[in-house]
This record gives sequence, structure tokens and C-alpha cells, in this order.
Amino acid sequence: MPTKGIKQSIIFRRNLQINSLKSRQCDFLDFFSVSIVWPDQHMSVFDGDWLKKHCFSAAARQAMQEELFLNERYYWDSKLRIPTADYQEVLHDDKAALAWLLALRRVGIVYLKGAPAEEGQVARLADRIGYLRLTFYGHTWQVQDKAMANNVAYTSGKLSLHTDYPALHFAPGVQFLHCINQAVNGGESEVVDGFHMAEKLQREDPEAFRTLTSVRVDFTDTGTDYCDFMLQSKKRIIDVDAEGRVVRINYNNATRDSVLDLPVHRVQPFYRALKAYVNIMNRLENVVTYKMEPGDIVTFDNWRLLHGRRSYISRPDRLRHLEGAYLDWDEVMSRLRILRKAVHGEL
Repeated sequence: MPTKGIKQSIIFRRNLQINSLKSRQCDFLDFFSVSIVWPDQHMSVFDGDWLKKHCFSAAARQAMQEELFLNERYYWDSKLRIPTADYQEVLHDDKAALAWLLALRRVGIVYLKGAPAEEGQVARLADRIGYLRLTFYGHTWQVQDKAMANNVAYTSGKLSLHTDYPALHFAPGVQFLHCINQAVNGGESEVVDGFHMAEKLQREDPEAFRTLTSVRVDFTDTGTDYCDFMLQSKKRIIDVDAEGRVVRINYNNATRDSVLDLPVHRVQPFYRALKAYVNIMNRLENVVTYKMEPGDIVTFDNWRLLHGRRSYISRPDRLRHLEGAYLDWDEVMSRLRILRKAVHGEL
């Protein structure tokens, strides 16, 4: 709004010295509110607490961004004890649902126990947040052995650590997997903290980190499921923001294209960097292993965690069956903020 010619009246509720206000930056806002009378005689009143939160100091801006986006993360390795919640409590109790989503944001993975061992539970859980993300595999999808499988997940073989859907330019942010039936032998799940592994890579091999945060890699996926599809995207393996903070991992060797859009002198440095990152991921001290049982639901950050599965053996009377679904972080963070306001009165 233009300020020239505007008649303003600022009324301080405390008799404070201006020099002391300047020296204490935004702290003085605890003691007064500000009223502004505009040319049309409309009065705006700004509470001191509100002004302090919206102060332009570095500390105030950082605090506001943390309150809005919860960017701080808890990094972990193989010693992690995965946070666990009760499925029914999450569905019906706001405090339990808020605790679930806060842990999902901070830690990146939360285990829910006690869901019925039947299809439809991931959709019920998604309804607690908002709505499911539709992809080319449907609103939900069944992870089972399939003849003529169009995805390596639909086999009984080992799945190496990966994020889902880097072939999409905007990959789903959150994934749910519900165990309806488990294999007789094998089928253990594996997860690793991709953000933490990127931090380790930056510390151990800065050149490899610079390569994976700058080189754009081609991903592709072609087939027929919910509908036919032919996807193509270009992603950096490690995405960082303007401050250099890791914000997303994009890696799935099964859908990494044979096309590598690089000049020849950059090809070997890229593969060396990728190998260095994958080697860090696969160190035993970095991988958490667990085995889902019927009724378990694992919820995790698909932009941060890489997940995999050990090979397994099923019997005709005991076929391994998981149901999966995706959501986007926008919907999840929206529900988190709503729950936080309902439970704590914040924002």
C-alpha cells in the first residue's frame, strides 16, 4: 500500500524509549500494541505478540517458518525405534492424530498397529487427512505376486532401496502400506533416512554431493494399470533449497532411464557419485529392518526415506498381500495445522 500522504497515528501502550526499542529489536513488542488510523479514519490495531511473530529479524523469521512448515528433522540410523501409534486412536482422537503427523514430519516414518487385515484401511486413514493421490496405479494398489508384472514390486524378488515415482515431476510426498497378509518366509522391509545419508555424503565426499545436487537424471516408466502411461522426467538425485538444505531424494534404479543426458566427460563422475551415495545407504549401520504383520500400517515420507524389501516365499494358502496408497505433503501439512490449532490453539 502506498504510504505517501497517509496520515498515521501510532499509539504506544507503554512509555518506552525508542533507543531501547531499537537495541532490543523485536523484544519490545511484548509490551504494547500499535494502532494505525488511516486517511479514511479506519483504525487497524496490531497486538504486540502478532507484531513480534511477524518481525523481520532473522530469529523471528526463522521461528515463523518453523511454525508454518516444521522444517526441523530428526535424523536417524539403524538404531531408530520407529514411532508407533494405534490405528483406531489415530482415526478417532485428535491428539493421537496430531502426534502421528508430527512424528511423520519430524522422523519420516510412523508405524500404526491394530488395523483390520482387510482392504480399504489405507483409504480410511487417508480420509482422516483429506484425500488420496491418484496415480497411474490407481487410488490404492495391491502389492502381490502378479503374472506379467508391470512393476518389480509385484514380484517376490528383492527390492533395492528407492523412492517411489521419480518418473513423475511431482512425486507423491507420503506413502501408506498396509499388511493384509505376510509371506511364510522373508519379505522384511528396509528403510533408510535419505536426508541423513545425503548429509553423510556431503561430509565424506563433497564432490559427489555437488554432483548429485546438480546433475539432472532421466527417469521413465511405461505400462498399463489404472490406465496406460508413458512417463518421462528429469530429476536431481538430491534436491536442495536456496539455503543448501536437503529437501527431497529422487532415486529408483528400476526406473532410472538408459538415457543419460550428460557430456561424456561428466558420465564417470556421475556414476562415481551415485555409487558413493548408494554405498552409504546400504551400510548396515544405516538401515532399519522390520517385518510387517497383518493389521500393521507403515506411513512414511516418500521425499525423504528410501525403502526396500527382502525377497520372500509365499504359499498358495498364504500369499503376501499389502495395500498401498499415496498422499501429497500439502494435504498432510494442512491437516497437521488444523489438528494443532484444535488441540493447542496455535496458528
